[in-house]
Amino acid sequence: MKVALIGAGRVATNLAPALQRSGVEVVEVWSRSKASAEALATLVGCKAVWGSLDAVTRDADLYLLALTDAALPDAVRQLHSGREQALMAHTAGSLPLSLFADAGHERGGVFYPMQTFSKERQVDFSTVHFFIEAAQESDAECLIMLATALTGNAERVHRSTSAMRRQLHLAAVFACNFANHCFTLSDSILQANGLDFSVMLPLVEETVAKLHDMPPAKAQTGPAVRRDQNVMGLQRAMLTERPDMQRLYTLLSESIMRGLGDV
Repeated sequence: MKVALIGAGRVATNLAPALQRSGVEVVEVWSRSKASAEALATLVGCKAVWGSLDAVTRDADLYLLALTDAALPDAVRQLHSGREQALMAHTAGSLPLSLFADAGHERGGVFYPMQTFSKERQVDFSTVHFFIEAAQESDAECLIMLATALTGNAERVHRSTSAMRRQLHLAAVFACNFANHCFTLSDSILQANGLDFSVMLPLVEETVAKLHDMPPAKAQTGPAVRRDQNVMGLQRAMLTERPDMQRLYTLLSESIMRGLGDV
């Protein structure tokens, strides 16, 4: 299979070498930025193109669009011309499969890896769950085979709907993005007191490790679970000069005490 990667950001930077390792031929990388396109193309030894999407090859079997949500609809419309019979799939969590049909493209799909990506760190795709959609059954089977080749485990590859994927993405924002923001706030408290965030890593790692054995609600600990008003009052007072954090502390503590998600 010949794959053209449309995008050279965090998702594409992780996908390109993983696809190559799985035996897929990455024939081209496109980016708006010449530097980004060349950096990723050099990493996998393929052609770099940049600027106008008209320059993208018309000879790929799959056009994998790893772009921002805002950029995707226009990119699909621009790529459609001259590639009407090609399979195109996006990697976004919240955008629907229907954006391809809206652009007049019949062979659309979704290739959604449930993971957080950074350019500085390569993801181990053997641990990643993929959620697949396609307008045509044969294309769904193609994307499933591709995801299975990346993970090496068919049980991590799932059929999805656009509605289900939106819920998955929302859940991921809470589990990953909001949790990491809390790590950032924790780090700011530590740095203000001459401490390094590394002292928190055993705590964070044990918290995540427990989730392999019990539901998150059962793993919850801390003053809010104990309804320890003395400790919570003291800690809120410590945040007086940081009112945004104080409000967040209060909201999260109240949410824990109401038992949200305690099922």
